[in-house]
Amino acid sequence: MSAARPAPIAPADPGMRDYTEAQVTELISELQECGRPLSLLWGSARTSGTVDGHVLVNFGNAPVSTLLNLLNLIRYAEGSGLWES
Repeated sequence: MSAARPAPIAPADPGMRDYTEAQVTELISELQECGRPLSLLWGSARTSGTVDGHVLVNFGNAPVSTLLNLLNLIRYAEGSGLWES
């Protein structure tokens, strides 16, 4: 039996304000590393300033929650065997 898929994180989640640009940069590196074997490439992704205390990620000025949701989906797919690379 596979683990339950993680619930999406909302952009307005208060925990999203706790991430620093350095932490988000590290998450972007992790996304690029995890996505590479699956042909999911975000080579130009980078932090893109802050709006209302939320660090933005530049692949469409996405909030940190989008980055975390992508990482969670990749991890879930890999861990559950749903996505074989």
